[in-house]
Amino acid sequence: MIYIGVTGWGDHDSIYQDGVKSIEKLVHYASHFPIVELDASFYAIQPKRNMEKWIAETPDTFQFVVKAYQGMTGHERGSNLFKTEQEMYDAFIQSILPLHEVNKLAMVLFQFPPWFNLKKENVKQLREIKQLMGDLPVALEFRHQSWFHPQFKEKTLAFMKTEGWMHSICDEPQAGEGSIPTVLHPTNTHATLVRFHGRNAYGWNRSKDKNWRNVRYLYRYNREELLEWAVHLRMLEKRCENVYVLFNNNSGGHAAQNAKEMIELLGIQYEQLAPRQLNLFS
Repeated sequence: MIYIGVTGWGDHDSIYQDGVKSIEKLVHYASHFPIVELDASFYAIQPKRNMEKWIAETPDTFQFVVKAYQGMTGHERGSNLFKTEQEMYDAFIQSILPLHEVNKLAMVLFQFPPWFNLKKENVKQLREIKQLMGDLPVALEFRHQSWFHPQFKEKTLAFMKTEGWMHSICDEPQAGEGSIPTVLHPTNTHATLVRFHGRNAYGWNRSKDKNWRNVRYLYRYNREELLEWAVHLRMLEKRCENVYVLFNNNSGGHAAQNAKEMIELLGIQYEQLAPRQLNLFS
């Protein structure tokens, strides 16, 4: 099955009615899409009460792709809030257990930064992370090309498969060593993640700009690009049980629109979405 959604649920005005409050947006979001990427967990380990609230606001079949806390992927700058790595992982795992216990945790996404390149220390770190995460489902996304250089690509994929990592396949601009190619190869028969970051090559490496996030993901996929990917997604579906697709190109508000277009192109009709909130004239 192919499940399509977007990253976060707060900034997709095209699917919300006027006057929808921020605290009500997840309920409305879940009437459009069956999955979402939870980004808040990247910036801070969330209290259980937040997880319980989000569980209550979504249908029983709704799934969360939870982004790993920034201290776990080397993004954190400044001092770590935790005394030990074990303490950090224990806190994160306890935070997401409510989702896991009700079968709403699709996976935890470990997205590593562009400076996390292919070297022995980093391979060792990935093994250690997998052990710390235990049996929880985990996905791996690289941002440095070295992992998929021709001489290492097959070894990287074999490592991910052996260690139990789901592959987070990316569509992103090819803009130097801080971006990776699209590698259409699942490493887990149960699930594969696909993330659409847009193809804004100019904005991809603008991290020194004050508003770099607004530039990096400013892109709208056209119909031809989506049709090409529709073929890829059907191929991936034949190779693993579930394909989770997330659009992250939301700087200009295009993610939800492209996700809707992809659902239409694939002819998917999701059952058990939340009831659609209708306005007076719907």
